[in-house]
Amino acid sequence: MTSTLRHATQKQLHQQGFLHLPAADAKAWLQPYGLRDWESFATSWNHLGMDRYMADNGRYRRRRYGTFSINKGQITRKEHQPHYQSRDYNLLNGGVERWFNPIEEAICAHPALQAILKASAVVANQLTQDHARPASWHVEVHQFRIEAATDAAGRPTPEGMHRDGVDWVFVFMINRINIREGVTSIHALDKETQLGSFTLKDPLDTAIVNDHRVYHGVTPVEPEDPTKPAYRDVLVVTLRYE
Repeated sequence: MTSTLRHATQKQLHQQGFLHLPAADAKAWLQPYGLRDWESFATSWNHLGMDRYMADNGRYRRRRYGTFSINKGQITRKEHQPHYQSRDYNLLNGGVERWFNPIEEAICAHPALQAILKASAVVANQLTQDHARPASWHVEVHQFRIEAATDAAGRPTPEGMHRDGVDWVFVFMINRINIREGVTSIHALDKETQLGSFTLKDPLDTAIVNDHRVYHGVTPVEPEDPTKPAYRDVLVVTLRYE
């Protein structure tokens, strides 16, 4: 990423509270941090476990989960733990400890994930005011696959327009196979005023969100060809003060 592009993206994030970064720009941003071997990284989405905590009784979401600490660029994986959100932030599935399959060791150490974590922490540090910047970030990493069928659309954000209760949210497109829709919408804190919308389509299309300033949500996905598998794979990385 050139210094001019870096300045422009940081300015937009500062002014609007969110950013849609096209794949080519995201790749240029991540490569200096060691991004490589993308195919083997993306293939790991074929090995996710079913999310059994869906209060809407859906069986359309597969996932793995892991937590890390990032301190001065050093990434440390934490002991496996449950994912927890209060019902203030997730009315549908919040209020309970949710235990998901851990992210595989090989993926935790994968250069693609390591690059994403390092780069995300740098952005968070640069855009967090000095008095609010932590010495260490608590990082949660989610591998998601949302599956779609003709009789059951897949819902990337079943909780609707929401915030995650963190400081920063990074969403990286991994793959879209045989689906339509899946439009990301960004709203102001009144939940009514739409600030922007876009669709993550290509691998590495990226959304960056200041969770204090905006709400975000994604429309359900449906299969284009009902006779073939249809799914949306994303990586979600959140950072909050530790």
